[in-house]
Amino acid sequence: MDAKFEVTMNEYLPLRDVVFNTLRQAILRGELKPGERLMEIQLANKLGVSRTPIREAIRKLELEGLVLMIPRKGAEVAEITEKSLRDVLEVRKALEELAVQLACDKITEEEIENLKQAAKDFKATLGSADITKVAEADVAFHDVIYNATDNQRLIQLLNNLREQMYRFRVEYLKREDFHPQLLSEHEDIIEQISSGQKKEASETVCQHIDNQVEAVMGIIRKK
Repeated sequence: MDAKFEVTMNEYLPLRDVVFNTLRQAILRGELKPGERLMEIQLANKLGVSRTPIREAIRKLELEGLVLMIPRKGAEVAEITEKSLRDVLEVRKALEELAVQLACDKITEEEIENLKQAAKDFKATLGSADITKVAEADVAFHDVIYNATDNQRLIQLLNNLREQMYRFRVEYLKREDFHPQLLSEHEDIIEQISSGQKKEASETVCQHIDNQVEAVMGIIRKK
């Protein structure tokens, strides 16, 4: 393991979260490569921590689909596959379509303003060297829609799915050629939800997700 990443302590976060964020960034930036073994002792020595926060971080990374646990081998960085991409985004499409339809009926004026601000915040992050900031801003935009549904079961399902699709979202957002279309779709979604256009909002969010599939498939097939 010759990756050059190192842990950056944060007095406001528990050590396990600091280690998790460090390993997550290393995977997303490609410092820890697909198929690479994650040896607890080596990682603990490299980061100057005990094995416990390493073990906890690996469990969380497995939930996000960034790590696989292989019987008799242990943990390794997960490959991005077409099957895993389609499985996650097919479910996301169905749930997001329901979310925008409910939001069309229930969204408040305050939430509409929050959605507009979230879209501006997302646009402002584009071009950032820190791709996770871009991803978190995109998450924040969709969170406003989810919360506008006022359906806690649906919100919980979407939040659980978020972890599994985080890597795909990051890979998609790396494709700068898709950014203009992405911004346009955000604007269309805001307009359609604000005016209660359920059919149009559903179509836009489905296209939004199909574009993500297309972008990430292009990355997978080049590997």
